[in-house]
Amino acid sequence: MLHKIFRYDVPASLVVFLVALPLSIGIAVASGAPVVAGLIAAIVGGIVCALVGGSPLQVSGPAAGLTVVVAELVAQFGWKATCAITAAAGVVQILLGLSRIARAALAIAPIVVHAMLAGIGITIALQQVHVLLGGGPRSNAWENLTALPGQLAHPGWTEVLIGGMVIAVMLSWRYVPAAARAVPGALVAVVLATAVSYVPGLATDRINLDESVIDAIGLPEMPQGSWGAIALAVLTVALIASVESLLSASAVDKMHDGPRTDFNRELVGQGTANVSSGLLGGLPVTGVIVRSTANVGAGAKTRASAALHGVWLLLFSVLLVNVVEMIPMAALAGLLIVIGIQLVKLAHIDLARRTGELLIYAVTLVCVVFLNLLEGVLIGLVLAITIAAWRIVRVSIVTEDLTARIGADGPPRWHVAITGSCSFLALPRLTAALAEIPDGAEVSIDLNVDYLDHAALETLQEWIKQRRGHGGEVTVTETGTARMEFAHSRVPRRDTEGRRVISALRTIWPPHFAGGVDRFSNGLAPLLRARMESAGAQHDPHTMLISCADARILPNLITDSAPGEMLNVRNVGNLVGADLSVESALSYAVDRLSVRTIAICGHSGCDAMHDLMHEDADGAVEKWLGHGAEALAAFRAYHPVAAAAAEAGFTGADQLSVVNVAIQVQAAQRHPLVAQNLAAGTVTVVGLFLDLPTARLYLVGADSVTAIDQDVVSVTPATPK
Repeated sequence: MLHKIFRYDVPASLVVFLVALPLSIGIAVASGAPVVAGLIAAIVGGIVCALVGGSPLQVSGPAAGLTVVVAELVAQFGWKATCAITAAAGVVQILLGLSRIARAALAIAPIVVHAMLAGIGITIALQQVHVLLGGGPRSNAWENLTALPGQLAHPGWTEVLIGGMVIAVMLSWRYVPAAARAVPGALVAVVLATAVSYVPGLATDRINLDESVIDAIGLPEMPQGSWGAIALAVLTVALIASVESLLSASAVDKMHDGPRTDFNRELVGQGTANVSSGLLGGLPVTGVIVRSTANVGAGAKTRASAALHGVWLLLFSVLLVNVVEMIPMAALAGLLIVIGIQLVKLAHIDLARRTGELLIYAVTLVCVVFLNLLEGVLIGLVLAITIAAWRIVRVSIVTEDLTARIGADGPPRWHVAITGSCSFLALPRLTAALAEIPDGAEVSIDLNVDYLDHAALETLQEWIKQRRGHGGEVTVTETGTARMEFAHSRVPRRDTEGRRVISALRTIWPPHFAGGVDRFSNGLAPLLRARMESAGAQHDPHTMLISCADARILPNLITDSAPGEMLNVRNVGNLVGADLSVESALSYAVDRLSVRTIAICGHSGCDAMHDLMHEDADGAVEKWLGHGAEALAAFRAYHPVAAAAAEAGFTGADQLSVVNVAIQVQAAQRHPLVAQNLAAGTVTVVGLFLDLPTARLYLVGADSVTAIDQDVVSVTPATPK
């Protein structure tokens, strides 16, 4: 254990310390609190949460997500009283953790949390842009916005130079060589700006520490005012800090392969830290995703890293207080503007657009910025619940006369598609739609519902029973998660035969396998049969996909490809090596089928890459993974795409998996037939990476990893076959 701590956790703790130092000071300034309050919160959050909390690798401290709330509390109650509110909020968090309802906080709509953070980011940026321009922040976002033109007309050029330098360094830091990025960009930016601020002729305001961390420690004061306002403040801090910490812990769990978070224990740890921070004169504490990401990325293995980062902050705050007072206020303004902007994530906006939740996001964001954080979040939650309720009761019922389109002889044919949640509320529309179908018509019902209540089920059963009783033919295809047992009945002879076959299968196959065959036969088979009978269902693939044999990879599902559109080749680790099966498949795909795209798809959590990295495999698997030696060597030589994978948040074997995709793309491009077609421009080779926890695809280039927006990016060349 000690060997692991010294090898991994000590270096990681130093990286997190360098990230946390400027952020903690900046957040204290943005909150209107004493600068030392940010340092106290960082020290307490790092040490206490690491020792008591339930997340092994999460790092806690003062967070940008609470700056607006704390600033309002300081203005309303004063700083010492705000400390008491922080301590009381910690007690509430401890009680919530002990009551074992921590996971309930994760039920809050993520889109509301994303919009809340974006609103906080915009509010911080609007405040600090005035400091960057040589002025001071106003009391609310609207005043900051309306005063901005006047501030722009008369800027303080020294502050603009210093703050602009910080912004430029932080935004461009991702483009410097990987070796240099070992030092956090925020620290480099603040150090450079501080050095420039001492150039003769440049005068600017600097941080003023009225007292040291030791001198600042003192008991809080009871807040004065109505008990209702105080209780609301306590609950606001407790709930926001809890939700942000638990969501952050959940995100951190996806970044590493170690022990998972005990959410109830984590809430107790966060509460203990807030009680301690409040009593000592610090800011509220939450789990912080920025520091946690740095911790995981730096290679931390245990909670010792987070605790040690708190120790380094303590030593710095006691021994190097004068260094803090050298930092210009404009440098922190630039730092906070970047932090604020980074809270507005384009990926969250795009997710809201693709999931139909853009209205919730926009309304929550605007309300957080121009009303206040609590009202904005409550309005967002009410809107999210309202829209969710509407989606639950909404059902699509479409009837279509297929007779003329099919052009077949015999009785008319009708198709009924029922999609969504079918409840008693849909009965008027359902009965009206079924009444449109003429007597004697052959009817196919596509039932794709996630909820089917008794009233709707009974209505469908009665209608089907009546139609069949009069000699009509009704076929029901179920593709949704809610199924009606009655729909599986058919003509008695065929029904008995079918069920006898399924019963026989259950005696030789596992029940879940036989059940899957049953569901396929009664649900998907009719749809697939219709597709295969059409003229378009030929073996004429446009794409060849080489993917891992992992059972979680579903090639046709992740590419949304129909039968006949994609040639699938699977092996352990998606390797393009000297194996005859892959060689013959490449030749067959390019020479015989003339595919236009060859895609190599790796994935997160790949056992093959884990075994390759740690040399855990033996026997036939070890021999096969020998084809991955080139990828392993490239990974250990710091291949450029490994840095891009780290930037995208992937660690360990997942980074190797990304590098492996890039190397296998090169291997495919070297294949004689592929190389010939590449030169002619008739084939394209692309790399894909599937992140299983988020079900998100990434495009892997020679030195880049880019999330794919399916609405924009297509990996199929436009050249017709």
